[in-house]
This record gives sequence, C-alpha cells and structure tokens, in this order.
Amino acid sequence: MSVTREVAAVPERVSGRRSQRFGRSALAALVLLCGLTLLLGFANKDRCTGPSFDQWGRSAPDYEERNKAEVCYSDIQHLWIGRDVDRHVFPYVNGGISSKGVLVGGTVEYPVLTGLLIWAGAVFAHNDASFLLFSALLMAPFGLATAWLLGKLSGRRALLWAIGPPMVLYAFHNWDLPVAFCAVAAVYVVHRGWGRTPRPLIDRAVVAAVLLGLGFAFKIYPAAFVLPLCLYVLTGGRDGLEGRKYDWQGAVKVALASVVTVVLVNLPFAVVGFAGWQASFTFQQLRRVDITTNSIWFWSMRPFMPDETMQALAGVLSPLGILASFALACWIGWRRFRREGVYPWVPVSAAMLCGFLLLHKVHSPQYTLWLVPMFVLLRIPLGWVYAYFVVDIAMGIGIFRWYYAIEFGQPSGIYDGFSAQAVVIGVWGRAALLAALFFVFLRSQVTFRDRPLDRLPATAEAKA
Repeated sequence: MSVTREVAAVPERVSGRRSQRFGRSALAALVLLCGLTLLLGFANKDRCTGPSFDQWGRSAPDYEERNKAEVCYSDIQHLWIGRDVDRHVFPYVNGGISSKGVLVGGTVEYPVLTGLLIWAGAVFAHNDASFLLFSALLMAPFGLATAWLLGKLSGRRALLWAIGPPMVLYAFHNWDLPVAFCAVAAVYVVHRGWGRTPRPLIDRAVVAAVLLGLGFAFKIYPAAFVLPLCLYVLTGGRDGLEGRKYDWQGAVKVALASVVTVVLVNLPFAVVGFAGWQASFTFQQLRRVDITTNSIWFWSMRPFMPDETMQALAGVLSPLGILASFALACWIGWRRFRREGVYPWVPVSAAMLCGFLLLHKVHSPQYTLWLVPMFVLLRIPLGWVYAYFVVDIAMGIGIFRWYYAIEFGQPSGIYDGFSAQAVVIGVWGRAALLAALFFVFLRSQVTFRDRPLDRLPATAEAKA
C-alpha cells in the first residue's frame, strides 16, 4: 500500500472506532427518535386536512387559505386534485401533456417510481386526508431505514437526519424519502457490503449503481453520483489496483449497471404509454422560472429583464452551469486523488449535489432532505449544518406566509413584514451556503470507515 493511500485511510479508522461504540441499543434509539420525528412531521402536514371535505375529496373549508397561512401545505395533499390521482388512474399509460403544458390522463410530473408511489398511496384513499396518511405510511419506512443506515455508518451524527428540522418540515411535503434512501444505501453498500462474506469492490459498486439507478427513477439526482463512483472504481477504491493503473472494465460495468437499471424500470411505461411517460419529462423541460421555483434565476434576473428573456437565459445557463459544476467537482476530486491516493467519491457527489441545487431552475424547499445525508456522511464543522438549517427554516416557513400575503391581499412588500424578508434570507442564504459547501465538501473526510475485512491485512499494510 502506498504511503498516500495509507494516510488517506487514517480518518476512516478514527471515525470507525467511534462508530463501533454506536451499538444496537443506540441504533434502536436513533430509529425510534426518527419515528417520533416522522410522526411530528405528519402531524404538521395533517393540520391542513379536514375537518370536512367537498365533492372532490378536497379539505374544507378554506383549504387554499389555511395551507399558506398555517404553513401546513404539502404537495402530497395538494396533488390529490389535478393529476387524476383522486380517480385512481394508473400513471402514464393513458396520459399526456396538453398544448398549454397541462398534464392529463394520469401522468404526473415525476419519474416512474414516484408515480407508482403516488398511485399506491391513493388506491384506498377517498379524500386528500387519507391520501396524505397512506402516502406517509408508504414513505415512513424509507425514512427509518435511512436513519438506520446512517447510524450504522456515522454513529450519532445521524441525529442530524433523525431529529433535524428538515424531517419535520419536509418528510411528507413531497415524495423525497425513498430517493434519499437510495442515495444513502448506495454509499452503505460500497463501503460496508452486505452479508457475512466480504465482497470485491466491483460487486459492491455495481449494486450501488443499481441503487443509484433506482434513485433516478424516483427523483433523478442520484444518477449524478454514478460518475464519481465510476472514478472511484477506476482508481481502485481504498485498496488500489494490483499491477494496473486504472480499472476501465470495472468503471464501465458500474456505468452500465446504472444505465440498464434506468432502462429496465422505464421501458415498460415507455412501451405501453410513450406519450404519458414522455410527458413527465416534457413538463419539467417546459417549467418556467417564476415565483414558485425559489431559485436564484428568478430572484437575480426578474427585476432587470423581460420575462421571456429571463426564461430563455435560464433555460440555457442553468443546465450549462450544472454540467460545469459537475465537471469542476470531478476535476478537484481527481486532484485530491493524485495527492492522497483515493478518489473521494462521496465528497465529490456532495459537491455535485450542491451545484445542482444552486443552479437548477427549481429549488423546492423539500430538496433539503437530499442534502442532509451529506451533512451526516462528511466530516464538516457543524456550524455549516446549523447555518443551513436556519436559512432553510426561514425559507420553508417564510415562503408560504409570503404566498398567503400575496394571494389574499395582505401587505407583501419587502418592507411590509418579515415573510418577504424571510424568503430573501432563504433564497440567498441557501445560495451562499451551497456555493461555499461545494468546496467545503470537496476538502472533507468521510465520517465512516470501510468494512475491515474488505481492507488489506494489517501485515500487508505494515510492509507497504
């Protein structure tokens, strides 16, 4: 083993001794705390349901006013009406998108596994309250499993996920717990494997790529992590390569595993109902940058140019900026590999996620759930985490109070109250922190260690 590779492994050994003290009782307590937080998160959203329902199963009275004024809005409850969810239409098969960009016939604006999750949550529902309840019951196991995996990897730092404010605000805001689970499970499989028998790196990485492919079929973003995972395999991971400089075959296998997974999951929908399947992607491509997208593009461009110019520029600059941030993260990761001997695929993935959140046309509040596992898996000062939670709370609460003021004729200017100011703090506070965290993540060490049996024997390390 090279000196640089051995030095790079030291932080994992140190954090590994800490995680060993996080035993079964602590894990059970962690999962229990996460369960209680999920209950609190459900109660927070359930405040918007009932007490009566109209002919379409929509909560009454004054649903639109209450969900903003009381800050209990959720996409789950809201989308009970408008996507044929209330009619229990199987998604995509007979769907499409109108000339005005309206989804029809059961198509939803999410990838197919989330569409199936939405349909499953509605099967036994008869109003938006029961739809929220059944959807929460379907997703809660993913949140609990994510807490368990993070606890196994990073010990008590997993409390950031289990009891953090984002879990209360967003666990049941949209359908994001399953995709977070896929991303965390991929990291776990690469570094801990499964079962009693140690697995070669390529086997673990292929399974992780499958999980990231499934993540793509929930909410797209985990697919970006396949590239740094390929570079990790290409360079031999922690153990290095015997007699070879790079493992090109292994890297290609990982990429193919992810691509094949995405194809196999999407192919049945594309074959049976191509128009409905394609419409979900078309909807996102056509989505305009507006007051509901909460991104830097709206807030930086809107005061200075016509709307159509803003839409055209954002449509070009956003994807180019995201791709540039991905390339920069991978390049900085490669330079770190040349210094330390190990490609930092998890830090690079976290930086890529920051680039995506910062530069995408849409930055919905619940996307914070995507970022929280990175706060757990990477050893960054907790001040960064707490600062992000503060600006995220300002955004998560302020945006709905501001919508309420605008929609119901209340003073909504920047000098009229704190709601508009909180949104400004949220938008630009998140943007500044994401830009900084991009580089903080790339310098960070992981908070976990590889499975000991997958490492070289101690005698071999001593001879290196």
